[in-house]
Amino acid sequence: MAEFKANTMKKSAPGSKGGLNQEIQARIGHQLRAMYDDVVRQGVPDRFAELIKRLDEPQQGETAAVDSERRD
Repeated sequence: MAEFKANTMKKSAPGSKGGLNQEIQARIGHQLRAMYDDVVRQGVPDRFAELIKRLDEPQQGETAAVDSERRD
């Protein structure tokens, strides 16, 4: 980890674009993919899935309002 910090803290040579080199970008990309894959594997908790389902269902009052708008 100390080597990683040392590489990222080096100043760019004069006239160069700067930024992160390809090796550092690849490491960051690999770590981000690993973290993202872990989050995706966890799935959505049942509590959130139920809330989303309830939000997708039209409420009783809304159904009548939508039907009357379609008739007009």
